[in-house]
Amino acid sequence: MARADAGEADAPDREIRLLRNPDGQWTARDLRVGVTTQGESREAALETLDSVVEAIEDDGGHPPTDEEIRELGIDPEVARSQGDELPDVLQ
Repeated sequence: MARADAGEADAPDREIRLLRNPDGQWTARDLRVGVTTQGESREAALETLDSVVEAIEDDGGHPPTDEEIRELGIDPEVARSQGDELPDVLQ
């Protein structure tokens, strides 16, 4: 269930637009934060929107676990041995 009615993200100035797209997907947009998400249902679009707003406003992210890194096909030990320096293409 969407958390659109919980927490500080629901300050009185929060305005959300919810649209059903012609392809059946739903689009949710938080006008205050300026982010948009989509989902196969209203609930999915709102849940994703709440997660994105939380990550932006409350730094809701977390460092990846070893398991999450492995799911990407990366060895966590190899990933940790890489320096903090950005590759040339990203500098």
